Amino acid sequence: MTKPFTPNDLVRYIYREMPEAEQELLMQALQSDDSLMQEYVEMLSTIEQLDQVRLQPSDKVVKAIKAMAHSTGLQKV
Repeated sequence: MTKPFTPNDLVRYIYREMPEAEQELLMQALQSDDSLMQEYVEMLSTIEQLDQVRLQPSDKVVKAIKAMAHSTGLQKV
């Protein structure tokens, strides 16, 4: 009987947080289980998209932080 792998296992595999023996079992499962492979590919795609996201605070938030810092007497950084 093979171990049923979870999405959490896939994340551990992707980020290389899985022991080598377990990696081997997961690679075998990926080769034989189309739905697991599909989930794995979707996770890789999502991670790639997330890595491209560049978040920046809005001007309104930056101004509010600066105003608060100025009102409390904090030095400029």
